[in-house]
Order: sequence, then structure tokens, then C-alpha cells
Amino acid sequence: MAALTTAAPEAFAPGKARRTRPRYWRGAVLAVAGLYFVTPLLSSFVFTVHVPNQGLTFEAYTGILSADGFTESLLLSLSLAAATIALALLLVVPALVAVRLGPPRLRAVVEIVCMLPLVVPPIALVTGIATVLRWGPDHFSRTPLYQTFLAVQNESFPVVLVLAYTVLALPFVHRSLDAGLRAVDVPTLVEAARNCGASRLQVIVSVILPNLRSSLAGASFLTLALVLGEYTVASLLGFRPFAVWIVTVSGAEARMSVAVSLLSLLITWALLLVLSRAGTGSSASATAIPAAGAGPATVVPGAGAAASAPATTTVPAAAPTPVPGKE
Repeated sequence: MAALTTAAPEAFAPGKARRTRPRYWRGAVLAVAGLYFVTPLLSSFVFTVHVPNQGLTFEAYTGILSADGFTESLLLSLSLAAATIALALLLVVPALVAVRLGPPRLRAVVEIVCMLPLVVPPIALVTGIATVLRWGPDHFSRTPLYQTFLAVQNESFPVVLVLAYTVLALPFVHRSLDAGLRAVDVPTLVEAARNCGASRLQVIVSVILPNLRSSLAGASFLTLALVLGEYTVASLLGFRPFAVWIVTVSGAEARMSVAVSLLSLLITWALLLVLSRAGTGSSASATAIPAAGAGPATVVPGAGAAASAPATTTVPAAAPTPVPGKE
């Protein structure tokens, strides 16, 4: 046995060396992928700063802030993105939590409903929205509901775009949050928090959401990227957010439109870093619920903020040990 024990490290030593040997092909794959993504960006940057017969110039970048409509369109897209993220999370998070606590058959129904926007093309969606919006002047012009049709089409903040973007973002939000909820024991956390006296809203805010920070950050970023780059719905409905403004200005200022596209990528990456930072931040503090008997305490993340009073766990008394001759 001693000889076998001594020979074991020598037998596994070559394998360990092979596992720690650097894999050069990984570096080659990363280099090819980097060239694939970086080369178009460098070509676009060269196009914006190099003018034939003039040399290098940065007029395409210095004139962006003073360009007509740049600030308004960017702020409009960011505000639409914030409203879309809030509405999508407000709809999907309670629905998925309810599905986790309810019958399993409802999961398939909710998943199918959330995946439908991937089947319906955006052009068909915007055609249906335009048809509904025409009902206002055609059928409701003499009713108070006509003002609602006008309010949702306000150019300063078109609510109809928020509703359309929320529908388009449902598949991405559902996938991201569903993956996060699969890694969490939702029934146990909810039951423990409810035993502490937390309400349903407190359970979601103080217990469920702290365990979904990474999923929430991923869903928020995907929605943000969708809103900043969406063109079809906004253009056909006659609104002018950031993506539509870039296409509009490209006819007169080609270099400026490419420069704005590069800056939009930088803005998206910066917001991605912010959301990633928020998703990987420190999780909520865990509170131990003491039991009446000996043994480890039950830990419920975020339950301290949701509980209105400390709860005690009743431990059944141990059965007496029978003594021979005294039954």
C-alpha cells in the first residue's frame, strides 16, 4: 500500500503537466475574433477622421453636440429605454414568481406568450399598432377616449413606443429572469419570509430581487440595447429617437452619422459596464432566523428587511429513550 501511495503522484505528474501546458490555439482563436470585431470599428474610425486631399480632421466628432436634434433624440431614446425597462420588469418579475409558486403547467403558457414577439415580425407589429391608432380620429373623435389616443402619441414622450418596445423586449427579459429564478429556491424563500411576517410586496422587493441582481442587469442591458438600436417601429410611426436621427442625418453628413454610431457603441458599452457593476454588487445581507432548539439557523437573504417581528421556530420534543425494565 505504501508503494502504491508513493507511485501515485509520479503517475499523475505528466497528466498534470499536460493540463497546465498553455494552449496556443486559444490565443489564435481570440486574436481572430478580435480582428473580426475590431477591424470594422477601426475602418469606420478612419473614415470619420480622414478626408481625401485634407488629411486628418475631427470635425465629424466636434460637430456632434451642435448638430440639430442630437441631444433631443438621445435623451428621448434613453428615457424610452428607462421606461421600457421599468415596465418590462414590472410585468415579468411578478408573473415568473407567481408561476414558480403556482401550477407547473402555467410555465409553458407564460413562456409561449413571452416568446411570441420573436415569431411576429416588427413590421407586422407596427402595422397593427398604426391601425389601432387610426381608430382615434375615425371612431372616437367625439368621445373622451380620443384624448388618450393623442396622449400616447405625444412627440416629446411617445408612450406608444414604450408599449411596443416592451412587447419586443419580452423574450429577452423572460429568458434572463427565468435563468436566474431556476438557480433560486423560490418557494422556500417565500415561505420563510412569509413566516417572518413579510407581505407579498416585501417578499419580492427584499427577498427575490436581491437574488436576481445579475439577471436583472442582463435583462436591463438587453432592453437598453434593443431600444437604442430599434428603427422600424419608430420610423413607421413617425417618431424620431436616436436610431432614426442617425439614419436621417446620414444623407447630409455621412461622416457625422458614422461618428455618432461609434459614439453610440461607446455609450452602450459604458452603460453595460454600469449595469454589470450593479448586477455583481454586494448582495443583500442575510438574516438568520433563530430556532427554539439547538441546531443551525435558517438563513433567508433579505428577510431582515421584510420581517416585521422576529419569528420563532417550534422544534418538536425528542421522544423519551426507553429504559429496560421500566416500560
